[in-house]
Amino acid sequence: MRLGSPDLATLGHRIRHFRAERGLTLDQLGDRVGLAGSQLSLIENGKREPKLSTLDAIAAALEVELAELLSREAPSRRAELELELGRAQASPLYAALGLPLIKPTRSMADESLEAVVGLHRELQRRASEAIATPEEARRANTELRERMRARDNYIPEIEQLAEEQVRASGHRQGALTHREVSVMAERLGFQLIYVSDLPDSTRSITDLANGRIYLPPASIPGGHGLRSMALQAMAHRLLGHEPPASYDEFLWQRLEINYFAAACLMPQAASVTFLQDAKKDKRLAIEDFRDAFGVTHEAAALRFTNLATTQLDMTVHFLRVNGDGSLTKGYQNDGLPLPTDVTGSIEGQWVCKKWSARRAFEHTNRTTENYQYTDTPAGTFWCATQTGRTDATEFSITVGVPFNQAKWFRGRETTHRAESRCPDETCCRRASDGLAERWAGQAWPSARLHAHVLSPLPSGTFPGVDDAEVYAFLEAHAEQ
Repeated sequence: MRLGSPDLATLGHRIRHFRAERGLTLDQLGDRVGLAGSQLSLIENGKREPKLSTLDAIAAALEVELAELLSREAPSRRAELELELGRAQASPLYAALGLPLIKPTRSMADESLEAVVGLHRELQRRASEAIATPEEARRANTELRERMRARDNYIPEIEQLAEEQVRASGHRQGALTHREVSVMAERLGFQLIYVSDLPDSTRSITDLANGRIYLPPASIPGGHGLRSMALQAMAHRLLGHEPPASYDEFLWQRLEINYFAAACLMPQAASVTFLQDAKKDKRLAIEDFRDAFGVTHEAAALRFTNLATTQLDMTVHFLRVNGDGSLTKGYQNDGLPLPTDVTGSIEGQWVCKKWSARRAFEHTNRTTENYQYTDTPAGTFWCATQTGRTDATEFSITVGVPFNQAKWFRGRETTHRAESRCPDETCCRRASDGLAERWAGQAWPSARLHAHVLSPLPSGTFPGVDDAEVYAFLEAHAEQ
């Protein structure tokens, strides 16, 4: 134990609790263990660490087991509140306010102590909410991207967990079926239930009390999305997630559940065998990988980044780009110079108009991947891009590799080639001198403002989720 630590404070409360139960004063207990009452008071207040021999003597005098004395649990609700108050007042957040410390005395009513502790909890909650600004979110997202790049976008412990769960479902080959996903849920004690009234802020809701996972009815009876959402909900339980205490933790949990779902839908053993065979035949293609496992092109592309470096011995990059040219997701460990802002964030940045991620939108034939070599200041890269569309916008998914690794892919024979000088603005971002001179002072475009630029992270136990709607939903379905 360390002086001032929560364990030491809890120990002091437990000694005081048992001493009071025995009707002993500090001096009376001190006489029995050979300590002055003042020294014992320091121990009870968590300001002095007792020797083990002293603890043995105190336990014997109080007629309790030493293990009972050393328990980490507060001995009473009152003690629990006092300990929480002590931790809250010792935090930098409270210290920064310059307010005096409150020492709970015997005369302080339990209700008063509850109120003070409740105010500290709300102070901490509001402080946590305040730091989850767009700037904080971008910083956390950048750190997460760097963290994953350092490990080549590969998480072996989740790979193993996914393999075990898939094998236990009875799955042997091909695409993971809805029935096998249901079996996985049942093994965890959950039933998959499809409802049409999920709150708008949720993808799924897990009812821990009644063993249910509620999912939307979209894509029934087939499709990749529903299987993925069910697997993500299960991942929270399998990975032991608690409500996130920070935006960093929220992002990491999201990454983990997405990774688990992908590793179940495209298990490592089967995926690596498929990809290694394709590499050997020099016909690697994300669209083939996608079709073999019955997933979306984006899911297959992201899964490929998980396995490319550690299992196929190649570096890689991935991009998801909106139709307006803004980057929404990106990963690279092959040296491709992704656009960044001053904080190092890539989200929302414009990718070069010469890259295949942008040029693919110009092609009329979008039924298959588009291939291109691009010369950049960091070298030449080969890319395969597939376009798609949502209700809101069109987008492109790109997977690429350095020039010397293009030999493993179908489409390496393409004659499409471009030169990109970005981040040099004269490449594609700055108008020619003649054009700029002609229109300077004669044009006034009205910019589109994206709402998320100004929005802080939504409050609540789970970031971005309306807690009240979730609890109302569970209440309505609990008796069904």
